[in-house]
Parts: sequence; C-alpha cells; structure tokens
Amino acid sequence: MARNAICLWYDDAAEEAARFYARTFPDSAVTAVHRAPGDYPDGKEGQVLTVDFTVVGVPCIGLNGGPTFKHSEAFSFQIITEDQAETDRYWNAIVGNGGTESACGWCKDKWGLSWQITPRVLIEAVTSSDRAVAKRAFDAMMKMGKIDVAAIEAARRG
Repeated sequence: MARNAICLWYDDAAEEAARFYARTFPDSAVTAVHRAPGDYPDGKEGQVLTVDFTVVGVPCIGLNGGPTFKHSEAFSFQIITEDQAETDRYWNAIVGNGGTESACGWCKDKWGLSWQITPRVLIEAVTSSDRAVAKRAFDAMMKMGKIDVAAIEAARRG
C-alpha cells in the first residue's frame, strides 16, 4: 500500500473511470476494487466503494461518495507528451469519451476530472531563460485548445 495516494471523489463511477485511465495511459492499472461492507449514505452494501489504481505511475483511490462533491480545475493531472501524435492520442481519448475541450492544453473527462495534455516542447519553451522565446511560446499557447506542437516550435524559433 502506498504511503500517499490521491483520492478522487466520484458520484458512482470510480471503477469505470479507473478502467478508462488504465486503458488510456501507460504505466496505469486498476489494482483493486473494494465493495462496501455495509450501507452508506449514497450506496448499499456490496456496491463498489473504492477503487485502487495508478495513472502514469501515480497511486490513486477512486471513492464512490455520491453527488455531494464535484471535481474542479483546482486539481488536474498533467500528462507530458513527446510529440503531436501522443498529444493527439490522449486528448482525443479524453474528449472522444464524453469529455470536453478547454484552453491551453486542458480538457475534462466525462467524470469532470481535469487533464493537462502538455507536450514537453511547450514546457521547455515557456520556461526558457530567453524571455522572448518564453513570451512567444506562451502567447501562442494562449490561443490554443489542444496544443499544436508545430506552432509552439515555430513560436520558439520566432
């Protein structure tokens, strides 16, 4: 058992979400499904209560806690990608599975969890010690939904 894990609250779809993440991202898996030993405020004995899983090596627990709390952009997974094909694959998997697009490489999955699909070239560009390069890349990113690697590389070059 991990000494620290991210606990993500779902209405009642923790197992479905965890299995989607495990199919979508490398180094991800569902490691255990735990059923409620008794009735609880938003569920009954025997229903899935928690799911242990990893997302790109990060240990998580999905909790089926009912509709009281919702995900917000205050928490997101940032997935670093190496090229446009990988960026497209993850973005399209999330958005194409009932998710929604946002800005600057952010999207939400159908359960409301936020994801940053971030090409490594973008991080390198916006954190460049050359402030002009960083500004050009940042300005280009601010106009994007899904990140366009070629456009970021062009902004880096000026």
